[in-house]
This record gives sequence, structure tokens and C-alpha cells, in this order.
Amino acid sequence: MRILIIEDEARIARRLVRMTKSYFERQLSLTVCDTLAKGLAHIEQSPVDLLLLDLNLNGENGFAVLEAMVARSFHTIIVSAYTDKAITAFAHGVLDFVPKPFDESRLFQAFGRLNIRNNVAGSPLRYLAVKKGGVIKMIEAEQIRYIKGAGIYSELHLQNGRQELHDKSLDALEQLLPAGDFIRIHRSYIVKLQQAQKLIIEAGGKYAIQLKNGEQLPVGRSRYKQVRQLMI
Repeated sequence: MRILIIEDEARIARRLVRMTKSYFERQLSLTVCDTLAKGLAHIEQSPVDLLLLDLNLNGENGFAVLEAMVARSFHTIIVSAYTDKAITAFAHGVLDFVPKPFDESRLFQAFGRLNIRNNVAGSPLRYLAVKKGGVIKMIEAEQIRYIKGAGIYSELHLQNGRQELHDKSLDALEQLLPAGDFIRIHRSYIVKLQQAQKLIIEAGGKYAIQLKNGEQLPVGRSRYKQVRQLMI
């Protein structure tokens, strides 16, 4: 696990380091940066699996770079006293928001979300940020028809027929998307339930979902029962 901490208060940074090492034990590569500039430089030069980001760094607005962070392949956990920004942060696709002051159990709870496949129902996620030509573009979750895995990336298929490539994997996006609104139907597909029209049983014991636009997507055998229950 390669973790980057961007935190300008040395005392809090030390607490984060100690607790993070305690949780992940030896399976850890940990870097601490005390400014956004240093943190962004590290991200450009080295792979990251998880970012712990403060929203107020020596007067700099961490929120200004949040959209760019959530567009990346790694997850972001906000650690901040600005609790009024929590809903906005979740809407933009952070994994969790840990309010300051925090204790070990709350931080561990945030780390535990890395191992949870599905997000909770009613998640406030509203956007998925994609990086295109050096520009960050915010895609409304409501506009997504389905998502297709594309190796370590994901293809967002939108209701207007356009496609956008997201740096996060299908597994990572599944952890952010609100359960009940989106469902994993196959190892390579996540579907917005409102776009699903009917289940199809094909010859040879194969299954598919037909979308409202007529497209058909495969349904994995191990996922058929769950999909059927949600579509009843």
C-alpha cells in the first residue's frame, strides 16, 4: 500500500503516520508532504494507492485540487476540520471524510472502507471527475448509463451516447457509487438500475440485461440472483 499524506501541521502529520503504520503494519510505503505543491509533485513522480488530504494547507485551499485528485486512479480520504465541506467532498467522489479532531478508531474506519466492495445506499456521490487533455471534467452520475471495465481504467457510457475514460478501475468505482442506484452485474460491467429494462435468459444458461436504449449487457451467473431481486 503506497500512501501519501498531505498535511501541514507537523503534530497531526505525526499522528496520521503513527496510526497509518499501526493499521497497515509492514505492508506500507508512506510519504508525507507539508504543502500541496510537494504533494502534487510526488503524485506526478510516484504511484499512489491512497491519499490523505487536508483541505487547508498554510492558507492554500486543498479543495481547489480535490477534483483533480478524485479523477486519479487512487482513492482519497479527506482529513479536515472543515466539516461543512464533507457533503461536497463526498459528492465529488472521496472515499471518506475524517473530521478533525480524530481518533484511531475513526481513521481505522476510513481505512476499512478500502476493503468494502459496495458503497452504502444513499451515498451523496454526484459526480465522477475525468481527466481529458489535461483538463478535469465533471460527469454527473445521473448521466451514466453503464460503466465498462477497460483494464486498469473504466469506460463511462453516458445517456447522450458519449464515452469518457476514467483513471479508476471498475473495482474502485464500485466502492464509490451508491448501492441501490448502481449494481455490478458482471466482472466487466456496472449498470445504473434506472437504465435497466429487463432481464434476459439466453440459451446455454447465459443471462443479460437489456437497457432502455436497447443495448444488452452480460450478467454473470454468480450475480444473476442479486440482479433479479433488484429488478423485481
